[in-house]
Amino acid sequence: MVNIIWVMLTVIGIVFAMFNGTMDEVNEAIFKGGKEAVTIAIGFISVLVFWLGLMKVAEKAGLLEKLGNLFKPIVTRLFPEVPPEHPAMGYMLSNMMANLFGLGNAATPLGIKAMEQLKVLNGGSDKASRSMITFLAINTSSLTLIPTTVIAIMMTYGSSSPTSIVGPTLIATFLSTLGAILIDRFFYYRRKRKG
Repeated sequence: MVNIIWVMLTVIGIVFAMFNGTMDEVNEAIFKGGKEAVTIAIGFISVLVFWLGLMKVAEKAGLLEKLGNLFKPIVTRLFPEVPPEHPAMGYMLSNMMANLFGLGNAATPLGIKAMEQLKVLNGGSDKASRSMITFLAINTSSLTLIPTTVIAIMMTYGSSSPTSIVGPTLIATFLSTLGAILIDRFFYYRRKRKG
Protein backbone atom coordinates (compact mmCIF):
# COMPACT_ATOMS: atom_id res chain seq x y z
CA MET A 1 0.00 0.00 0.00
CA VAL A 2 2.83 2.42 0.84
CA ASN A 3 4.36 1.81 -2.61
CA ILE A 4 1.06 2.73 -4.25
CA ILE A 5 0.86 5.93 -2.19
CA TRP A 6 4.42 6.94 -3.19
CA VAL A 7 3.75 6.22 -6.86
CA MET A 8 0.52 8.22 -6.74
CA LEU A 9 2.25 11.18 -5.04
CA THR A 10 5.01 11.11 -7.67
CA VAL A 11 2.59 10.88 -10.61
CA ILE A 12 0.34 13.64 -9.22
CA GLY A 13 3.38 15.86 -8.63
CA ILE A 14 4.71 15.37 -12.16
CA VAL A 15 1.29 15.90 -13.77
CA PHE A 16 0.78 19.04 -11.67
CA ALA A 17 4.26 20.31 -12.69
CA MET A 18 3.44 19.69 -16.38
CA PHE A 19 0.23 21.74 -16.18
CA ASN A 20 1.81 24.37 -13.94
CA GLY A 21 4.85 24.80 -16.20
CA THR A 22 7.39 23.95 -13.48
CA MET A 23 8.97 20.81 -14.98
CA ASP A 24 12.39 22.51 -14.98
CA GLU A 25 12.22 22.91 -11.20
CA VAL A 26 11.08 19.28 -10.82
CA ASN A 27 14.03 18.02 -12.92
CA GLU A 28 16.45 20.20 -10.97
CA ALA A 29 15.05 18.92 -7.65
CA ILE A 30 15.34 15.29 -8.81
CA PHE A 31 19.02 15.64 -9.74
CA LYS A 32 19.86 17.78 -6.70
CA GLY A 33 18.08 15.29 -4.43
CA GLY A 34 19.97 12.39 -6.02
CA LYS A 35 23.30 14.16 -5.47
CA GLU A 36 22.45 14.93 -1.83
CA ALA A 37 21.33 11.34 -1.25
CA VAL A 38 24.72 10.05 -2.42
CA THR A 39 26.55 12.61 -0.24
CA ILE A 40 24.51 11.65 2.82
CA ALA A 41 24.94 7.92 2.12
CA ILE A 42 28.73 8.29 1.95
CA GLY A 43 28.67 10.22 5.23
CA PHE A 44 26.54 7.48 6.79
CA ILE A 45 28.81 4.74 5.55
CA SER A 46 31.89 6.18 7.23
CA VAL A 47 30.21 6.75 10.58
CA LEU A 48 28.26 3.46 10.53
CA VAL A 49 31.38 1.47 9.61
CA PHE A 50 33.21 3.08 12.52
CA TRP A 51 30.44 2.39 15.05
CA LEU A 52 29.68 -1.09 13.75
CA GLY A 53 33.40 -1.87 14.03
CA LEU A 54 33.41 -0.48 17.56
CA MET A 55 30.34 -2.60 18.38
CA LYS A 56 32.12 -5.68 17.01
CA VAL A 57 35.14 -4.95 19.23
CA ALA A 58 32.79 -4.43 22.22
CA GLU A 59 31.03 -7.70 21.37
CA LYS A 60 34.32 -9.64 21.14
CA ALA A 61 35.50 -8.07 24.41
CA GLY A 62 32.26 -9.17 26.11
CA LEU A 63 31.08 -5.61 26.76
CA LEU A 64 27.76 -6.08 24.96
CA GLU A 65 27.09 -9.25 26.90
CA LYS A 66 27.83 -7.40 30.16
CA LEU A 67 25.56 -4.53 29.12
CA GLY A 68 22.89 -7.05 28.16
CA ASN A 69 23.22 -8.72 31.56
CA LEU A 70 22.99 -5.29 33.21
CA PHE A 71 19.69 -4.57 31.40
CA LYS A 72 18.36 -8.14 31.62
CA PRO A 73 16.63 -7.70 35.04
CA ILE A 74 14.79 -4.64 33.71
CA VAL A 75 13.88 -6.31 30.41
CA THR A 76 12.63 -9.50 32.11
CA ARG A 77 10.29 -7.35 34.24
CA LEU A 78 9.05 -5.53 31.15
CA PHE A 79 8.43 -8.86 29.37
CA PRO A 80 7.23 -11.30 32.06
CA GLU A 81 5.74 -13.69 29.46
CA VAL A 82 9.13 -14.23 27.76
CA PRO A 83 11.36 -16.86 29.42
CA PRO A 84 14.78 -15.31 30.26
CA GLU A 85 16.70 -17.87 28.17
CA HIS A 86 14.36 -17.78 25.14
CA PRO A 87 15.95 -16.57 21.85
CA ALA A 88 13.42 -13.69 21.76
CA MET A 89 15.00 -12.25 24.91
CA GLY A 90 18.46 -12.33 23.32
CA TYR A 91 17.24 -10.65 20.14
CA MET A 92 15.35 -8.00 22.12
CA LEU A 93 18.40 -7.23 24.26
CA SER A 94 20.66 -7.05 21.18
CA ASN A 95 18.15 -4.76 19.45
CA MET A 96 18.01 -2.48 22.48
CA MET A 97 21.83 -2.35 22.72
CA ALA A 98 22.10 -1.44 19.02
CA ASN A 99 19.47 1.30 19.48
CA LEU A 100 21.29 2.48 22.61
CA PHE A 101 24.35 3.17 20.46
CA GLY A 102 22.29 4.79 17.71
CA LEU A 103 22.70 1.96 15.23
CA GLY A 104 19.12 1.79 13.98
CA ASN A 105 20.21 0.09 10.76
CA ALA A 106 21.86 -2.71 12.76
CA ALA A 107 18.93 -2.85 15.20
CA THR A 108 16.26 -3.41 12.53
CA PRO A 109 17.14 -7.04 11.61
CA LEU A 110 17.46 -7.87 15.32
CA GLY A 111 14.03 -6.36 15.97
CA ILE A 112 12.51 -8.40 13.15
CA LYS A 113 14.07 -11.59 14.56
CA ALA A 114 12.77 -10.69 18.03
CA MET A 115 9.25 -10.23 16.64
CA GLU A 116 9.46 -13.58 14.82
CA GLN A 117 10.46 -15.29 18.08
CA LEU A 118 7.72 -13.46 19.99
CA LYS A 119 5.23 -14.69 17.40
CA VAL A 120 6.44 -18.26 18.03
CA LEU A 121 5.85 -17.70 21.78
CA ASN A 122 2.40 -16.37 20.89
CA GLY A 123 1.54 -19.68 19.23
CA GLY A 124 1.89 -18.26 15.71
CA SER A 125 -1.18 -16.08 16.19
CA ASP A 126 -1.63 -13.04 13.95
CA LYS A 127 -2.91 -11.08 16.96
CA ALA A 128 -0.12 -9.17 18.73
CA SER A 129 0.75 -10.38 22.22
CA ARG A 130 1.42 -8.13 25.20
CA SER A 131 5.17 -8.63 24.73
CA MET A 132 4.99 -7.75 21.03
CA ILE A 133 3.15 -4.51 21.76
CA THR A 134 5.56 -3.57 24.56
CA PHE A 135 8.59 -4.36 22.41
CA LEU A 136 7.22 -2.28 19.54
CA ALA A 137 6.59 0.68 21.87
CA ILE A 138 10.09 0.48 23.38
CA ASN A 139 11.75 -0.10 20.00
CA THR A 140 9.96 2.87 18.46
CA SER A 141 10.91 5.24 21.29
CA SER A 142 14.40 3.66 21.60
CA LEU A 143 16.62 5.09 24.33
CA THR A 144 19.76 6.37 22.57
CA LEU A 145 23.13 7.27 24.09
CA ILE A 146 24.94 8.08 20.84
CA PRO A 147 22.76 9.21 17.90
CA THR A 148 25.17 8.09 15.17
CA THR A 149 22.78 8.78 12.28
CA VAL A 150 22.19 12.39 13.36
CA ILE A 151 25.91 12.89 14.03
CA ALA A 152 26.66 11.55 10.53
CA ILE A 153 24.19 14.00 8.95
CA MET A 154 25.61 16.90 10.94
CA MET A 155 29.16 15.94 9.93
CA THR A 156 28.13 15.61 6.28
CA TYR A 157 26.75 19.14 6.29
CA GLY A 158 29.84 20.58 8.02
CA SER A 159 28.53 21.15 11.55
CA SER A 160 31.13 22.73 13.83
CA SER A 161 29.88 20.61 16.75
CA PRO A 162 28.19 17.43 15.52
CA THR A 163 28.22 15.78 18.96
CA SER A 164 26.30 18.64 20.59
CA ILE A 165 23.15 16.60 19.92
CA VAL A 166 24.17 13.81 22.34
CA GLY A 167 22.81 15.41 25.56
CA PRO A 168 19.45 16.53 24.18
CA THR A 169 19.02 13.18 22.41
CA LEU A 170 19.67 11.26 25.62
CA ILE A 171 17.09 13.34 27.51
CA ALA A 172 14.51 13.19 24.71
CA THR A 173 14.85 9.43 24.12
CA PHE A 174 14.82 8.69 27.87
CA LEU A 175 11.55 10.61 28.21
CA SER A 176 10.06 9.04 25.07
CA THR A 177 10.98 5.53 26.26
CA LEU A 178 9.58 6.20 29.73
CA GLY A 179 6.41 7.61 28.14
CA ALA A 180 6.10 4.57 25.84
CA ILE A 181 6.38 2.17 28.78
CA LEU A 182 3.87 4.11 30.89
CA ILE A 183 1.34 4.38 28.03
CA ASP A 184 1.82 0.70 27.18
CA ARG A 185 1.18 -0.31 30.78
CA PHE A 186 -1.82 2.03 31.10
CA PHE A 187 -3.57 0.51 28.08
CA TYR A 188 -2.58 -3.02 29.09
CA TYR A 189 -4.14 -2.71 32.58
CA ARG A 190 -7.15 -0.87 31.16
CA ARG A 191 -7.74 -3.73 28.68
CA LYS A 192 -7.23 -6.26 31.46
CA ARG A 193 -9.84 -4.55 33.68
CA LYS A 194 -12.38 -4.48 30.83
CA GLY A 195 -11.74 -8.12 29.87
